[in-house]
Amino acid sequence: MVLVRRLALLALGLQVLLVVSGTAVRVTGSGLGCPTWPRCTGGSLTNTAALGSHGYIEFGNRLLAVVMEAVGIALVLAVRRHVPQHTRLALVQAAVVPLQAIIGGLLVLSGLNPYVLILHFLTSFPLVYGAAALVQRLHDPRNANGSVEGSRNRSGSVDHRVQALLSGALVASTALALVLGTLVTGTGPHAGDPKVDRLPFSPRDVTQLHADAVYLLVGLVVAALILMPTRWTAILAGLVLAQAAIGYWQYFTGVPPLLVGLHVLGATLLFTTASWIQLSTRRATPVPPERSATPILA
Repeated sequence: MVLVRRLALLALGLQVLLVVSGTAVRVTGSGLGCPTWPRCTGGSLTNTAALGSHGYIEFGNRLLAVVMEAVGIALVLAVRRHVPQHTRLALVQAAVVPLQAIIGGLLVLSGLNPYVLILHFLTSFPLVYGAAALVQRLHDPRNANGSVEGSRNRSGSVDHRVQALLSGALVASTALALVLGTLVTGTGPHAGDPKVDRLPFSPRDVTQLHADAVYLLVGLVVAALILMPTRWTAILAGLVLAQAAIGYWQYFTGVPPLLVGLHVLGATLLFTTASWIQLSTRRATPVPPERSATPILA
């Protein structure tokens, strides 16, 4: 079981790393560092010295996907042997990574079409959610009394249905902010290559929509801090504050590449944390009381 848990954690960590690696490809203009797919060049599977640093960055991202698939296969084998009831979740990691690689290939062959780029980026997040779900089930986050740790506030226990709705709204609002964030990126300066067309939207308008989604998320996080005051909701609140600070910083400094990378990393950690809270709430479903064996007298 120790091996299974470590592999599940590794799969989750690699998913986060892949998002950051893909962002590095984009902000360094290395999207076409390997100009074709599945080979890096027409005559070489790997990058060549002639491709320069862009080739190393792009091929490194592809190599990371290969490592992820190897970990995914090892995870499936380990889960089938030790905890076969969780095989489907493990299969998600092994099956979707190749799909993501194919989308990445279409992205290169399409000359970094911005809509394919958005699809390629967003595909990572179902994988993050699935990896988090597997880690949750392997570690069984329920405490001794079967409820989410710290799920009581000063006024008493919070109804589990409220927790479930609120935690689900956190994931949904985080996902909405992510999707709108991709539109902001699609109209911005970092397309992966200077010659790539940008999305036909007003940068100001999509940035405002993204900010509105973040405001919604902030409101839900405040509600979570009041109704579900746990360590994880506190971490979520800290990540939201950090993301807001980085977002304004990059907006007023011309969107420098390093801040873009930090913002994407923060968004990925934010989604992972929101998913963890929601999955914890699902795992903590109250157990209905058993019927009494004593007959009720009329």
